[in-house]
Amino acid sequence: MIGRLAGRIVDDSADGMLVIDVGGVGYEVMVPLGTVGRLAVEGGLVTVYVHTHVREDALLLYGFASLDDRATFRLLTGISAIGPKIAMSILGAVTIPDLALAVTRGETTRLTKIPGVGKKTAERIVLELKDKLVAPKASPAGATSSASPAAQAGKAELVHGALTRMGFRPAEAERAIASLGSRIDSAPIGDLVRDALAVLSK
Repeated sequence: MIGRLAGRIVDDSADGMLVIDVGGVGYEVMVPLGTVGRLAVEGGLVTVYVHTHVREDALLLYGFASLDDRATFRLLTGISAIGPKIAMSILGAVTIPDLALAVTRGETTRLTKIPGVGKKTAERIVLELKDKLVAPKASPAGATSSASPAAQAGKAELVHGALTRMGFRPAEAERAIASLGSRIDSAPIGDLVRDALAVLSK
């Protein structure tokens, strides 16, 4: 089984399929929306954590920017009626902290807004993951602090996912997000998406 790949991205399709060149061999890896902008890069090579999915007719690779992402994917696919396609849709639509928060609060309506997730599936997610995903703790009342790097990355991922779902290529989305600068810390997601679209329309 393949657990990790480190190589160069030689093709990046709008549907999330990457071709990663590792020593002259091109591996097709499906990643959730927003993943490319979060991949660790060292010496021009990206690192992708891989889940190998074996079917009777195919061997499929699903890639993630972190071990936490891959672990959450495996938790999701361990739930009845959730296959890799729906799990990837979930991870491309919400961050892991947001997913954990929705599960902790039992917000099935929020989960049903994700493509491919119906009411019964949302209920299964809440039931089976409530003790496996831990929601981030809220800041004390009155506390003031800038967004943490993790929160900032999460907001950037949401904006990236929104832009790519609108048809923009990942590289275009990443350029627009970079132009937002420190506003990622404090501006609402809706405002960030609007401003990113303004950049891309120039």
